[in-house]
Amino acid sequence: MRVEPFTVDSYVHALKRGARGLEITGDKADKWRFLRLLFYMNDERDHEWWERDTEGLQFLEWPSDWPARKPIVKILCYTLMPNHFHIILKEIKEGGISKFMKKIGGSMSKHFNEKYQSKGSIFQGSYKSRTIDDDRYIRYLAAYIMVKNTFELYPSGGLAGAQKNFDVAWEWAITYEFSSLADYCGKRESVIIDKDILGEIFTEKSFKSFSQDLVLGGKWQKKGGDEEFARLAIE
Repeated sequence: MRVEPFTVDSYVHALKRGARGLEITGDKADKWRFLRLLFYMNDERDHEWWERDTEGLQFLEWPSDWPARKPIVKILCYTLMPNHFHIILKEIKEGGISKFMKKIGGSMSKHFNEKYQSKGSIFQGSYKSRTIDDDRYIRYLAAYIMVKNTFELYPSGGLAGAQKNFDVAWEWAITYEFSSLADYCGKRESVIIDKDILGEIFTEKSFKSFSQDLVLGGKWQKKGGDEEFARLAIE
């Protein structure tokens, strides 16, 4: 799938996969670095020495000697998986999504190669993307990204285990630090996230109820039989 030309105010589901299905983070420190990238790379300026400049600061604190932050996208939600990540973005500056995704991918590859003595991009080509064209789609997509993907990591049986004991799995999923799910459950207010339209669509209670209906209904397992769900995965 080609990368589409997005216009300002477009909502976009973006996905970046590891090359040959390989993992894109080597340890937990790399995962925390991913969150920092989401914050520090979302700026009009390129901060080449951001890691040096943020040493000693609190987590996601903007350096006082940097110019005021000017985001190029809105990050509505995300989930980092072992070999890929999903994210919903809103374009707020022309070319912002393409620039943001390029900065994220480039920085992650450079860091991985330096740390693990590897070479080349850790990703499978450019990012893949799909424009979100209606409110119904973005509802399903938000749950797909934050709930279905996080539940796949559930240590007591993955998604199938979560279907058997949804409430317990839900409480576990909220503790997964590398997804924005906690921001939609009232457990965190991250500076990374701007809920935008999702904040208008969902309350904490309604998002859990909506997600529960999808998970217990078993629709995540459908393969092409439901158009609404078939559109969610970018292959």
